[in-house]
Amino acid sequence: MDVFDELLRGVRGKGAVFGRSVLWPPWSLRFTDGAYLTLCVPLRGAGWIVPESGAPHRVGLGETAIVRGPAPFVFTDDPATSAGPGASVREVRWREDRPDDASAPDDELTGPTVLLAAAYDVHAEVPQRLLRVLPPVLVVPDDHDCTAMRDYLEAQITGARPGRQIVLDRLLDWLLVCTLRDWFDRPEADPPKWYRALGDEVAGPALRAMHEDPAHPWTTAELATRAGVSRTTLAKRFTELVGEGPVAYLTEWRMTLAADLLTRPELTVAAVARRVGYADAFGFSAAFKRLRGESPSTYRREAASLAPPELKAPAG
Repeated sequence: MDVFDELLRGVRGKGAVFGRSVLWPPWSLRFTDGAYLTLCVPLRGAGWIVPESGAPHRVGLGETAIVRGPAPFVFTDDPATSAGPGASVREVRWREDRPDDASAPDDELTGPTVLLAAAYDVHAEVPQRLLRVLPPVLVVPDDHDCTAMRDYLEAQITGARPGRQIVLDRLLDWLLVCTLRDWFDRPEADPPKWYRALGDEVAGPALRAMHEDPAHPWTTAELATRAGVSRTTLAKRFTELVGEGPVAYLTEWRMTLAADLLTRPELTVAAVARRVGYADAFGFSAAFKRLRGESPSTYRREAASLAPPELKAPAG
């Protein structure tokens, strides 16, 4: 299994198209719902992302931007007029409902600027291992294998076939993955150490083995066999690149998986323990508390209380 695919599986967004009615100059959209990520894709024209702190970032046609929340930000045609007295700013609130322009009429796509946007509320621990290292705003030129998607996106938006919104949302998920993949390949990116180590001929096979089968009782010796090197060579190289030994990394990875599994009320603590390689709940609970600072049961209660309504288990 590809580790990148594994980390981003289940990350789903809800998209909207902002057309002529709200993007005729001067215009400003203020995204205020604190989404974990917001994807911004100009299909026509260009705009500026103005974060609460830091410099504005221009996003032009052929570029894709990702804003890491939860701080609000403004997408505007002119950062000089997007704030202050007299500024006309439209609030965008994803959680209350999809914005009014989520299904913009075809004639709205004839304006000078058309913005495609999607919000991602990422509650799971697994994807956050990768996404938490993103800068507040990143802009990536769409000059690789994602370029051809724009024409298809516009065709889907202007079409009247059933299921248009679902198709749009899933295409936006695809574009998010393309953008993140391209970003992490760029020299200015700062991915986690373990992500860079995936490409190493020694540490990479060991990392992939642990991600593919975290419940297996891996030892450093067995992982070294996978990598085709001695136990000492693996331990030294792995620690140099990742910052911790293979067994320590495996334990942390298991606890990350366990944190997400604990949000599923149908799974007992013992069932979660078995899924991440522990024979009994006692040993698992001790490891979880050592790394997370609280017991699995306490974590489960707190996670349930903080979950958004759509993720909570139905009563009764």
